[in-house]
Amino acid sequence: MSHRSSDFSKIVKAAEKSLRELLKIPDNYKVIFLQGGGSGQFSGVPLNLIGLKEARCADYVVTGAWSAKAAKEAEKYAKVNLVHPKLSSYTKIPDPSTWNLNPDASYVYYCANETVHGVEFDFVPDVGKTVLVCDMSSNFLSRPVDVSKFGVIFAGAQKNAGCAGVTVVIVREDLIGFALKECPTVLDYKVQVENSSLYNTPPCFSIYITGLVLDWVRNNGGAAAMDKLSQMKSQMIYDIIDGSSGFYVCPVEKKSRSRMNVPFRIGSIKGDEALEKKFLDQAIENNMLSLKGHRSVGGIRASLYNAVTREDVQKLATFMKSFMERHRS
Repeated sequence: MSHRSSDFSKIVKAAEKSLRELLKIPDNYKVIFLQGGGSGQFSGVPLNLIGLKEARCADYVVTGAWSAKAAKEAEKYAKVNLVHPKLSSYTKIPDPSTWNLNPDASYVYYCANETVHGVEFDFVPDVGKTVLVCDMSSNFLSRPVDVSKFGVIFAGAQKNAGCAGVTVVIVREDLIGFALKECPTVLDYKVQVENSSLYNTPPCFSIYITGLVLDWVRNNGGAAAMDKLSQMKSQMIYDIIDGSSGFYVCPVEKKSRSRMNVPFRIGSIKGDEALEKKFLDQAIENNMLSLKGHRSVGGIRASLYNAVTREDVQKLATFMKSFMERHRS
């Protein structure tokens, strides 16, 4: 199928229509489907927004690996202000009352859910009149969102909105047209909006799959239903961790725990690697895959995205209980 065909145009328009309905996106926001992943927007955001104010500076809330990478990338184009001192470990979200926001910042940036460390915002930061930018890649469509509170929302589709290859960007109209002259054309929001995401060859199949996933979310109760299910699924695992008398340990403060990614160690906060390997090996034998924690933190990580069913999580919970009973000293 040609990406210039009327058939593909219908696919793009249908995907946008479904997304607008699901998130109740206001009319003064544009939706574009881009390539480059979330990491592409680590550059795209400052290149498009840093010129909003003469100071060319931006505030970054760094609560994990992904927001840290975004802040580092932004330093190529802007003066970056970290709104709180560097955390010794990514296990909490600092109280907003302690944030040092720069009134001259072009925007305030944060990552709604940090997949590596299992830290998730349970609130939308109040940044006054400053433009708020959010990377929602890993909890997109997992809860209702008041889009009007944001200037830009972006999300790589591969967690909750489809397969790898497409990134959804939702941008408020009045923020379009301020791209730096050195901004690559494919990252320029104005160009992509004017060309309906078709300035360059789009990831056709990925957009098609996203459209199907959006329909699935809608047919299964929408974002509110996904939120209820996400809370239920994650609580099943956290309850076992908290009731294990230290056999399982989650390092994240309870208020900042993620519904999407549950990291934990076995045996102690530092983990017993031999026991964790045994856990992972036995999990694979029971057809439970990809439970190994990120290489930078180790341990175990259970990812509970929208497509993971309650029955899947119940199976993991049952396995965790039986493993604990067999190996607790």
